[in-house]
Amino acid sequence: MDIKRCRSQPSAKGPADYFTGTVRLDPLFMAPAPARVTGASVTFEPGARTAWHTHPLGQTLIVTAGCGWVQREGGSTEEIRPGDVVWFPPGEKHWHGATPSTAMTHIAIQEAVDGKAVEWLEKVSDAQNRK
Repeated sequence: MDIKRCRSQPSAKGPADYFTGTVRLDPLFMAPAPARVTGASVTFEPGARTAWHTHPLGQTLIVTAGCGWVQREGGSTEEIRPGDVVWFPPGEKHWHGATPSTAMTHIAIQEAVDGKAVEWLEKVSDAQNRK
């Protein structure tokens, strides 16, 4: 058994290469091998968002606070709120973040293949970040 105590893992700023706006990453867990699942709490300030990206084994988001948006390539922008659970299948190009006026926090859970859990792509433009 391994207990990760609250505040035992430092928060980090979302890297500008992969995020637009102010984003805080709070690691929750990284299961040891042979498991490959990781989880983090991610807080997006109003207007902040990820770049487009994919996950080799998919991603689950559990919204815990605020109001946000998610979009898959070719799909419409969908609003997400606390209690919503979003599943992106393996390889599906997508982005997620806060609405322009409201912050949003979600728990992100994904698995890694050969140590890699995400493939970062181009940034989401301001025009794309409109509903």
